[in-house]
Amino acid sequence: MSTRITVPGDAPYDVVVGRHLLGELPGMLGDKVRKVLLVHPGALATSAEAMREDLAGHGYEVILAEVPEAEESKTAQVAAFLWQVLGQSDFTRSDAVVSLGGGATTDLAGFVAATWLRGVAVVHVPTTLLGMVDAAVGGKTGINTAEGKNLVGAFHPPVAVFADTATLRTLPPRELRAGLAEVVKYGAIGDAPFLDWLEAHAGRLLGGDDAALREAIARSCQHKAAIVARDPFEHGERALLNFGHTFAHAIETAQGYGGLNHGEAVAVGMVLAARLSERLGLAPIADGDRLQALLARFGLPVHLPAGLDPQRLLDLMRLDKKARADGLRFIGWNGAGRARILGDVPEEAVLDVLR
Repeated sequence: MSTRITVPGDAPYDVVVGRHLLGELPGMLGDKVRKVLLVHPGALATSAEAMREDLAGHGYEVILAEVPEAEESKTAQVAAFLWQVLGQSDFTRSDAVVSLGGGATTDLAGFVAATWLRGVAVVHVPTTLLGMVDAAVGGKTGINTAEGKNLVGAFHPPVAVFADTATLRTLPPRELRAGLAEVVKYGAIGDAPFLDWLEAHAGRLLGGDDAALREAIARSCQHKAAIVARDPFEHGERALLNFGHTFAHAIETAQGYGGLNHGEAVAVGMVLAARLSERLGLAPIADGDRLQALLARFGLPVHLPAGLDPQRLLDLMRLDKKARADGLRFIGWNGAGRARILGDVPEEAVLDVLR
């Protein structure tokens, strides 16, 4: 059983959510593609080899490219390595890149596909919950610099996304919880009843129940697809998907990408965004308490890690992609399911929340 969500736009594509979807990949690639660059982290080398053998059986020449784990892969040096592989493989504009891995692998592979020959096709096969509900859908790609996260990137939608829930069975508990942070985000920004559903199904989700996970992934992707269709280049409403992310990216950068993982940082960031909204008189405290309790129930951190300097975090936020020349911009809310853009936020209010 699988669920198909179409992401509309100039080049519509499907997000397929189900089990054992590998067999659908050759049919999607078609007969015009000759070569496939399969980008994967070392931990998925066995899965990548199995995928290579399957695609080779359908006549494709598959080049395996192993990259570092998590955020360590999202550097200019790793991107340059992949460009070199593409160049040495005579990779053409009619060929395709396939990503196999979590959100970082998706971001990296998407960026390389966007920049090689000014854009080649990319297919995402996310293997983490976070990758399935966030990074793989919507076409935002990027790599990190010393100054911040995802500061270099491009909009480059995939031609398909295959979210195979069978891969989640071997996902470490910490990574599953990290993905649930992004799932909670969709309820927080625009679907308060989804928060009710998540509260009611928290045990099943944490236990890896396939039906519950498929429902959570599908609902999350449906929300993102609708928002991306209305605002593909983040000129307005799509910015709401960054709820908690301005805080989160500053935390990740300040920790050198070696502390909280992305989902954990987003969980803390969402609580801080809710508290900032309360501080500005925009949202009820009770809704922030409920959000914090749900995230904690999923085993996620909800407080700023010790040892981080509020002023340093504020300085990093000024470099964030969501900042503007006229001041800091955050995504806050008026309460559960009612996200909003907060422009020209007083820095002292931000520091108060961080302290």
